[in-house]
Amino acid sequence: MSQAHWDSVYATEHLDKLGWYEPVPSTLGLVTAYSTPADSLIDVGGGTSPLTLELARLGYRDLTVLDISERALGASRTALREHVEVVCWIRADVTHYRPDRRWQIWHDRAVYHFLIGQDERAAYRSFAASAVEPGGILIVATFAPEGPDKCAGLEVRRYDAAALAGEFAPDFELIEGHRLTPNAETGDQRPYIGAALRRIE
Repeated sequence: MSQAHWDSVYATEHLDKLGWYEPVPSTLGLVTAYSTPADSLIDVGGGTSPLTLELARLGYRDLTVLDISERALGASRTALREHVEVVCWIRADVTHYRPDRRWQIWHDRAVYHFLIGQDERAAYRSFAASAVEPGGILIVATFAPEGPDKCAGLEVRRYDAAALAGEFAPDFELIEGHRLTPNAETGDQRPYIGAALRRIE
């Protein structure tokens, strides 16, 4: 993962022109199904995603956004406006970050599939296992098997629900996994798999 690469992506594109842009997050239903506004949540690769804003509007008050791109985080801060104070902002590479706290909910739409190397994926999974409270929920979405093999100029890995769950075993067990349906006719319409997994106590 390269901060320079992602800063350049966000510098050269209007946010609604980015390939992964969604006006309404397709993973929002998974998040609200397995959490309440009293829960803490980290959005990994949350950058310019509208998820944090939607959750702040629903009353969530312990939100963290982690992203490798400072440009993406800056755009997100601007979008949050009056809700910005309920969010903790972390500029970091998820494969190198070590948290000093835990969260009840981990959310990642479209970061994990960029991790091509086995060591990168192992580092991510180690972070997730240490960062999610026992019994907490990991929600992750990647390109489905029929999805593209590249995004933002980078190669990606594609998963079905079983393969995605297998990546996180034995620390997490699959609760549900299925094809995500875009919540709007605009924005990213590419095929994704979304999975909810529980941290084994």
